[in-house]
Amino acid sequence: MRDRFRDLEAPSASRKKDVVLMATVSSFEELQPPTRSELRQFAELFTPLFQASSLEAKRQAVAALSQCPQIPAAVALFVGCQSIDIAAPFLTSSPAIDDETLITIARTQGSAHMKAIVSRDALSPRVIDALVGLRQAEQRLAAPAEVETGIVPSEPPVPASLEEAEAAARRASEEEIRNRIRELARHVSRPEGDRLGLRNLSPIQAALLVRFARNREAALFAKALASGLSASRWLAERIMLDISGQQLATTLISLGLDFRDAVFVLEKLYPHLAEPQHGVTRAWMVLDSLDLEECNARVDAWRRADSYTYLPEGTETAQAAHEEPPAQDRRIIRTR
Repeated sequence: MRDRFRDLEAPSASRKKDVVLMATVSSFEELQPPTRSELRQFAELFTPLFQASSLEAKRQAVAALSQCPQIPAAVALFVGCQSIDIAAPFLTSSPAIDDETLITIARTQGSAHMKAIVSRDALSPRVIDALVGLRQAEQRLAAPAEVETGIVPSEPPVPASLEEAEAAARRASEEEIRNRIRELARHVSRPEGDRLGLRNLSPIQAALLVRFARNREAALFAKALASGLSASRWLAERIMLDISGQQLATTLISLGLDFRDAVFVLEKLYPHLAEPQHGVTRAWMVLDSLDLEECNARVDAWRRADSYTYLPEGTETAQAAHEEPPAQDRRIIRTR
């Protein structure tokens, strides 16, 4: 990009205003990060130079500014409000546009600019809410406007065909809205590796589960699983009694055990899940079919039921101490 600017700055360039615009943008690129004074000076110079330049020079200038981490807010709004063929690269990739500017551009410039904003790599929840609201407003205004205009097609179709066309158009419109909302939701959904606020196995607990599964020590595995769940060992044993491996797989996914370690554990504890199927083992397919949110909900329900059914471990121990004779007395009884 800078080489193209230097070409335009050469004495042979035919448009002097283009040369001045390119030189101004090139100089501003070299000032990153600019001072307040430099930002103010650039804002004062850029707008009149931009308006007086050719279309090609405008596009090159906007493409260069799209890579700058900091530009004046007034320049960002001015560039974002240009025609979409000029503003598109700036709206989709510039890191210097703040949320307020994006929302203003979306509200004032129409659907083409909104689509460019939606294609950005990251959008804040505030911008997403504004875009969704604008889209819904457009849909509400579209139908009354069509009725008021009273536009009649030149060749009226057969009524049955008209109904089918309207139904198809309505379905297409609804599907477009759903797809747009899905795209916007990706920006606010929980990242795959984000387990903030969820129950997690400690590294030691995860290592113990893998070790006990490798040695097929079911009793010790159940104890370690109960510790990871903060539940009774009876819950852990009931989970392990499901020979399909579905309940244990659900538990391991909910606890955040590494996927490959979870596959290894299932294959060791349930040998039939180690059988290959479609290029992978059955354990892999069981784990891959599970949804994290559903696993969390099911494990939480199991833990609640367990807390209602079984007393805490300390309480059980205290009761056992009152009900059973001391260890010394038990040894004496056994020796008689």
